[in-house]
Amino acid sequence: RAVAMSVSHSSRLNKLVREQYVRLPQDGLVQVTYVWIDGSGEGVRCKTRTLDKEPKSIEDVPEWNFDGSSTAQAEGSNSDMFLVPVCMFRDPFCLDPNKLVLCEVLKYNRKPAETNLRHTCRKVMDLVKDSHPWFGMEQEYTLLGINGHPYGWPDNGFPGPQGPYYCGVGADKVYGRDIVESHYKACLYAGVKICGTNAEVMPSQWEFQVGPCEGIEMGDHLWMARFILHRVCEDFGVVATLDPKPMTGNWNGAGCHTNYSTEEMRREGGLKHIEAAIEKLSKRHDYHICVYDPRGGRDNSRRLTGHHETSNIFEFSAGVANRGASIRIPRQVGQDGYGYFEDRRPAANCDPYAVTEAIMRTTVLNETGVETKDYAGH
Repeated sequence: RAVAMSVSHSSRLNKLVREQYVRLPQDGLVQVTYVWIDGSGEGVRCKTRTLDKEPKSIEDVPEWNFDGSSTAQAEGSNSDMFLVPVCMFRDPFCLDPNKLVLCEVLKYNRKPAETNLRHTCRKVMDLVKDSHPWFGMEQEYTLLGINGHPYGWPDNGFPGPQGPYYCGVGADKVYGRDIVESHYKACLYAGVKICGTNAEVMPSQWEFQVGPCEGIEMGDHLWMARFILHRVCEDFGVVATLDPKPMTGNWNGAGCHTNYSTEEMRREGGLKHIEAAIEKLSKRHDYHICVYDPRGGRDNSRRLTGHHETSNIFEFSAGVANRGASIRIPRQVGQDGYGYFEDRRPAANCDPYAVTEAIMRTTVLNETGVETKDYAGH
């Protein structure tokens, strides 16, 4: 029997009618959509304004403001927050010359908002820039109907067990490929450094990869890729969740595996530098778990069980080609003697600024313990 998919009402609006308006000339005026992270540390918000000419660089985009009391970032009595543009992309929804602009959020006193984790990440990346850190992050997510049930799953039950879905092909194995391919194209158009995608182990679960990116660029590009994903899903009437364990039971969770290297790791003989970095990470496991999801490790505790291709949240481990370890050294890297390694602990809903900053603090700035140093004087 045909199953009525749980999609939003707005997705059923005639998109061909919208096309007629999208193509109208703008007479030199430009729509700029400001995108920012809200008070949850996970959600993104946006609003749009008109500029009288196309901005050629981020410096051409003016600061703006918004009502922080409506995004869990301020009290109603003192609610104006500043939007400071930091990274500009082409707009794949309204098309050229329109722009998407990622912003940092500052409070009324110009101090960073609590969920503005870019602010300290940028300081740390400036300190370690001579080591040329490269990152690539693998963003897993799950497609849900607006009823909160995984998209394409039976209304009252479950699909067959995991096995045929990972990198699967066929209507009985993958759900929502149109969304995935639309997101990929939209990211390429925007200038996001997306480098791949695949169907994941749980049906309706997908992954895209962003990178390689150097320094602060990693967080900027992953956050914009997430915004574009949510916006594409809006058009299709479904929801993308970054919950690290959206379905309890014998189903894979969702992570954001983080691939990392410094210049010396990428050179001949770099394996010894990779092993030294892993040794430092092994002594600071609790600190990293605390910053690898927005709730101090509570979200990840549902995912990092030691089952379903994860390590146990309470134990640090590392190994070549081991997907059940905290840190995986790819087999090719083990053979070549240089390259990169993969931290498999970050949750799907992690803040990439927090993750990349933590890795640099531990492996390059040689911090230890659970406290972080303040480099304000640098």
